[in-house]
Amino acid sequence: MAETGEQRVLCDIDELRTLFLFEALSDEQLRWLCARGYVETHDPGYVVREGEPAQCLYVLLDGTIALSRRVGDEDVETTRTSARGAYAGAWAAFLEDGVPQTYNASVRAITPVRFFTLSAHDFTELMRRWFPMALHLLEGVFYGTRNTQRVVGDRERLLALGSLSAGLTHELNNPAAAAVRATSSLRERVAGMRHKLALIAGGAWDRSQLETLIGLQERAVEQVAKAPELSPLEASDREDELTDWFEDHGIRAAYDLAPVYVQAGLDVAWLDQVLGLVDEEMLEGAVRWLNYTLETELLMNEIEDSTTRISTLVSAAKQYSQMDRAPHQVLDVHELLDSTLVMLSRKIGDVHVVKEYDRTLPDIPVYGAELNQVWTNLIDNALQAMDGEGTLMIRTGRSGEDMLQVEIGDTGPGIPDDLVSRIFEPFFTTKPVGQGTGLGLDISWRIVVNKHRGDLSVQSVPGDTRFIVRLPLRDHEEDAS
Repeated sequence: MAETGEQRVLCDIDELRTLFLFEALSDEQLRWLCARGYVETHDPGYVVREGEPAQCLYVLLDGTIALSRRVGDEDVETTRTSARGAYAGAWAAFLEDGVPQTYNASVRAITPVRFFTLSAHDFTELMRRWFPMALHLLEGVFYGTRNTQRVVGDRERLLALGSLSAGLTHELNNPAAAAVRATSSLRERVAGMRHKLALIAGGAWDRSQLETLIGLQERAVEQVAKAPELSPLEASDREDELTDWFEDHGIRAAYDLAPVYVQAGLDVAWLDQVLGLVDEEMLEGAVRWLNYTLETELLMNEIEDSTTRISTLVSAAKQYSQMDRAPHQVLDVHELLDSTLVMLSRKIGDVHVVKEYDRTLPDIPVYGAELNQVWTNLIDNALQAMDGEGTLMIRTGRSGEDMLQVEIGDTGPGIPDDLVSRIFEPFFTTKPVGQGTGLGLDISWRIVVNKHRGDLSVQSVPGDTRFIVRLPLRDHEEDAS
């Protein structure tokens, strides 16, 4: 419904004839228009608002109007015109239930204006009676394009899912294989310990010696948990020191024992303490018994690390897909970004990832699985632009009082100036034939702008391309209540 002051008068067929929309119509058709429509004037202000039921088609006779779309909490002006014959409003009414019958843009009078106004019902009748062939062609183009977008969009999602599944399988296979190898080795070490235990049970050592050995065993296990991270050079130097110590004390196969002791965090000083607690004749037996203990502890740690990695990957996949969650929830955007990075870790490869997260940001109402699709498209595009080397930057923060902002940037060659304005168009792609559908950014745009009432934009110069996603901190439905 119009919000500005308006006045209605009868139309003049001679005036209608001067408009490019109606110049080819017959007098009979013009009289039909004047009988069904009317001329109305509006003071400056909103004529209709986006999202209201589309009731009328407005054709500009005099004055200046501006069209705008709602992006987040702002109206963004898309068109301003004084051209006679410019139209707005229920122009898609003839598609009937094929599209939502609401105004897809707000219309605002900048100056006092005059419109020729026709109801949506009469405009639909006009189109179907006077232009049946044109109407069928328009419907064919509209529904054909929409169906193509749907089919290709589904294919785009399947391709992305296939790529992510392959990456996830690869990432799961590594820790799984490590766990299998460690389990096999652990079985051998436990068998060796049983054999050694049988020898001990044969009476080689007395009770006090066994108690000393068990005490050393407990201290060695504690030391494994505190083992420092060593560089390859540091580890090599320590192995040489331990090998010399073992050989000096007559212990055979010293080069096999030294790496295990170094990995467990034990050094020459620790072995000197062992020497002070056991007799010389039982030193080699104690060292080898401790070696079995250290190996089993290290193998169990490897199994734990591998299974934890598998669990982390499964949790990330569950977070990414939002499995077992409602479609629309209040979520932490950082968790969504991190789960996407995990899913894309194989593609990331040697690319340096820089995360600058504002952890003070609140959780926001989003469609998690669909927003993850946006992150996937933007990050994947950035990785392809960098071709395996460069820096991927992900930054979060506030944009004004009511919006959360996510920047996804890369250090690739950038987007040419003449293409920046087209990258969100359906089917537009700069990738070679067969490597892109041209719908990734279009899908991302619709998810961010249409579904979340946010904004998606790009800034690009060579070496610094940034896609900027702005999302409302609060649900727009809550704001409207």
